[in-house]
Amino acid sequence: PYACNSCDYRANQLGNLKIHMRIHTDDKPYACDRCDYKTGIQHYLSRHMRIHTGEKRYACDLCDYRTAESGRLNRHRRTHTGEKPHACDFCEYRTSDREDLKRHTRTHTGEKPYACDLCDYRGSVPDRVRRHMR
Repeated sequence: PYACNSCDYRANQLGNLKIHMRIHTDDKPYACDRCDYKTGIQHYLSRHMRIHTGEKRYACDLCDYRTAESGRLNRHRRTHTGEKPHACDFCEYRTSDREDLKRHTRTHTGEKPYACDLCDYRGSVPDRVRRHMR
């Protein structure tokens, strides 16, 4: 296994670790040719391009909601069911979204995996570091 030296991420393949490291370095080699969107993951660019094509191939069977991403449809369905499958190990917090749980858990652990390129500032979410760097 390969371990990230900036957070607790572990990967079975070196390539996956290299892709993960882009979240710490803000390396975004994949760029949209229609707007300013950039990403470190090629699949994310493919998914982003659906914004420009308007393709929304995933539809909710309970309402008119449509989306370009299957994961968003799964999260949306939980608005109908009220399901909150992701539980905090430190408190009673539960959420329907795994990424929300990761962000929440950092309030307990103090983990700040995102770093400013210009100083020693670190943040628990990428947006705070970007805001700091402005």
